[in-house]
Amino acid sequence: MRVASVLRRAVAEGLIGEDRPLAGFVDVQGVRDSVAGLHEAFAGVPEVLHTFAAKACALVPVLRLLAEAGMGCEVASQGELRLALDAGFPPARIVLDSPAKTRAELHEALSLGVAVNADNLAELERVDALRPADCGSVVGLRVNPQVGSGTIGAMSTATEHSKFGVALRDPGARARVVEAFARRPWLTRLHAHVGSQGCPLPLIAEGLAALHRLAEEIDARAGRRQVTSLDLGGGLPVNFADDTVTPTYAEYVAALAAAEPALLDGRYRLVTEFGRSLLAKNGFLAARVEYVKDAGGRRIALTHAGGQVATRTVLMPGAWPLRVSAHGPDGSPKRTPPLPQDVAGPLCFAGDVVAHELSLPELAEGDLVVLHDTGAYYFSAPWAYNSLPRPGVYGCLSRDGLVTFATVRPPQTLREISLESGLEQADALLTGFPAPALP
Repeated sequence: MRVASVLRRAVAEGLIGEDRPLAGFVDVQGVRDSVAGLHEAFAGVPEVLHTFAAKACALVPVLRLLAEAGMGCEVASQGELRLALDAGFPPARIVLDSPAKTRAELHEALSLGVAVNADNLAELERVDALRPADCGSVVGLRVNPQVGSGTIGAMSTATEHSKFGVALRDPGARARVVEAFARRPWLTRLHAHVGSQGCPLPLIAEGLAALHRLAEEIDARAGRRQVTSLDLGGGLPVNFADDTVTPTYAEYVAALAAAEPALLDGRYRLVTEFGRSLLAKNGFLAARVEYVKDAGGRRIALTHAGGQVATRTVLMPGAWPLRVSAHGPDGSPKRTPPLPQDVAGPLCFAGDVVAHELSLPELAEGDLVVLHDTGAYYFSAPWAYNSLPRPGVYGCLSRDGLVTFATVRPPQTLREISLESGLEQADALLTGFPAPALP
């Protein structure tokens, strides 16, 4: 996607400007190409269901685009399940993962035929009670192979004390997992997820090789083919340093083959749950510079993109740095000499800074900054701090040099913010709890 041409056209059409100072953009063809690349990388594997992790971009039009491109959907809540169904994913191509599913969530998923990965052995007991006799859901169990952490602890889900799955190396845990399968012939899937950003491919592959070994042990104990599928999770890291896509899905597949060739031989149907790696580089945020000032000898550009959209970058800047580029009011790249500048957001706390001392062409009021590689998690997972409106999100497609747009999510109105904050119940605390009469 040529960011500058998209941005210039967006300015010309009024999608971003003084009255709309923040907007997100999704490259439609880029999304399709990423999905095609994922399928191509696994072309030699006999049977794979590729699902998209809905949390990475929980916007119905984007989910529908992914469904049309051949993806399934991984969801982690009743809300995400509703979005997936509304987007058109068939229940059989949806996988429900969550460490804290309610009985109502489980009942709904099992009644619809949605695949369910139980997080723990206690959850399996709930499934025992809730699973209909004619249930069409594939049911699995998530295990934690405890292979260790990547460079970002918060994004590593196979650590010793991870909250996810059955801790496989804890004393007696492996035997309890094998026994749980032996008592439930309908329990046919194993699931593991080692982590995502900051997790190297060998670490991910090590955890999934352990999953394969456990499946073989369960089948040997059962004396038959009980485990029929392995859910490998997602978690391919994204390169935020430049436009290069690395690691690639082909490199991921090669790492799996090196760790355990039998993972890919077709004995087990595979499920993947990629999210960030499919969408990050196919989207960007653009924000207007409202003011520029100096403080303590440092130049600060105050923009409309901060922690409300770039939450992880603001709160963990070392782990989630973003590339930022400078553009003039018409969207064209700025060519003036660079100087170190902070690119700050609009929130009322001091840490709301997207980039510190970043060398950029000198910014001025009315300029635009672009936050690159933000197609996943950024504009689709807003933080409601300061009651700022959620930005509009637009799909874009370039054909024959002409950029066209489709609205994915319109900018949130001030009335919508007020409604979310209880406008229709404004008098509830007055009428429900009248003040005592004054003496």
